[in-house]
Amino acid sequence: MLLGERRVVRVIPDVLGINREFDYLVPEAWEADGRSQRLAIGSMVRVSLAGRRAAGWVSAVDVEPPVGVELAPLKTLSGIGPSSEMMELAAWAAWRWAGSRVRFLRAASPPRMLAGVPQASSLAAVPSGPADVFSQAFEVAQQSGVAVVRTPPSSDDVPLALEACRRGDALLLLADPARASRLGIALRRAGVRVALGTRDWSVAASGATVVGTRPAAWMPMPRLSAVVVFDEHDESHGAELSPTWHARVVGLERARRGGVPAVLSSPVPSLEALRAGPLLRPERTAQRTGWPLVEVFDRRADDPTKAGLFAEGIARVLRGESRVVCVLNRKGRSRLMACASCGELVRTLDGALPMVLDDDELRSPDGTEVRPPVCAHCGHTRLKNLRAGVTRAKEELEALVGEAVDEITASSVEQPTTRVVIGTEAVLHRVEDAGAVVFLDLDSELLAPRQRAVEQTMALLARAARLLGPKDAGGRLALQTRQPDHEVVRAVLRGDPSIVAVAERDRRRAAKIAPYGAQVLVSGAGAAEFIAALGHPFGVRILGPSNDRWLLQADTHEPILNALEATPRPESRLRIEVDPLRA
Repeated sequence: MLLGERRVVRVIPDVLGINREFDYLVPEAWEADGRSQRLAIGSMVRVSLAGRRAAGWVSAVDVEPPVGVELAPLKTLSGIGPSSEMMELAAWAAWRWAGSRVRFLRAASPPRMLAGVPQASSLAAVPSGPADVFSQAFEVAQQSGVAVVRTPPSSDDVPLALEACRRGDALLLLADPARASRLGIALRRAGVRVALGTRDWSVAASGATVVGTRPAAWMPMPRLSAVVVFDEHDESHGAELSPTWHARVVGLERARRGGVPAVLSSPVPSLEALRAGPLLRPERTAQRTGWPLVEVFDRRADDPTKAGLFAEGIARVLRGESRVVCVLNRKGRSRLMACASCGELVRTLDGALPMVLDDDELRSPDGTEVRPPVCAHCGHTRLKNLRAGVTRAKEELEALVGEAVDEITASSVEQPTTRVVIGTEAVLHRVEDAGAVVFLDLDSELLAPRQRAVEQTMALLARAARLLGPKDAGGRLALQTRQPDHEVVRAVLRGDPSIVAVAERDRRRAAKIAPYGAQVLVSGAGAAEFIAALGHPFGVRILGPSNDRWLLQADTHEPILNALEATPRPESRLRIEVDPLRA
């Protein structure tokens, strides 16, 4: 719409605290020099806003201006931005994860300003491959929209990626940056035009296969022909910071809107994936041999107060010449202690929480109480370790193997150099390969107070299996547990993750937990005010508060998300997690 002879456009300011759009005049000078003709939905501009200049995105052109309002002119045409399709996707994502549209528009914008996009290149021909489960997956996905492929942990990414590229420009999302880089290089050697990560934004915008981790889900793809999410189960596909969006969901939505096939690949498919489309898998022998050798150390007969950290016979797995990785997901020296004199557990002064020994001090898990290592019940200073942390375990491991052992946690900076390494699950991401991986306390993973603990444990074991390679490589996965009959242990022994999927499906369906229901976790200083303003929307159950957090539940996402969208946000900090991974 024109204002006299002047064009009017609508702009979304790049300001997180403002959830509004504003109308601006297109300057007359822009009509003369051609900038007006370059304005389009998604164009990045600078505008005057509340006495200062702000960046923004054009959300509509030639709009009807408000009556009786004097409009300010646009200040600068910065460059091209997200396409109109990506603008719509960002608006959908803001609703889907109850977040700011600005954050998604930032993700969809070029990392540096671009005046234009290079001319589109012609599609490169990719040689046809053998008729296998991957080609079948795309045929199935062409009919149903989505197909799921269960691959062994040691499988190669390249064959599935090439199958996607045979259909045109493909969006290939991976959980690990190093694997994404290797895959991008391999595809380029095969003659595929590749945009590797967000730094190749302009290459992607001109037409290319996009390879990258979670942020690549927002890369421009004018000729999108297929979507593949590798290791779709991996939590790295989900954003930890609010809004807690997930690359798998964005990839599937892009495929749906574009009418192109999507394939989800994983050695341990999530229930979300299994609900999204039909499951395909290689023949049974390939599945079993794709997992490493597995050895289970049954600790049911061991006295939990007297037995050490290591099961009888584990020493033969630890000794040798190949690299050994030990996993213990407990930081510090001790996570549970008892007084050697009176036998009381070492707790906070109010008796509510067990104390943790770290840096020769007792600390409460929430950090509110710190005191010397003394029993609060009888004053005795000799404390018995019931549940060792990774620092204490390192000392015991060095004594057992007779050599130095490196410790790796998420905060570690240096790469491990010793033959034997111990650490939290972070160690599985810091080591390239190993001859053995030992889970020193698998039960702490299986019994973790999280809804997805079983699925997350299976994902950890799949990650370890990838380090070890297939059975014929000789790697060994050792599991210390008091639950040798648990479905996770049986699934790994048989190389059959469906054992876990069936058990988890029945549990979650009964409890209406994702993907058989919707959940939202609300926390932060403004949570109580927000929950009060939310009220009691129809179809939404509100549980809490528990530790100053509220859990919202519903049979589907729509009632929760619509209620969240309609509720004003408090000024105090508020965190909203849709489909929380660690609830």
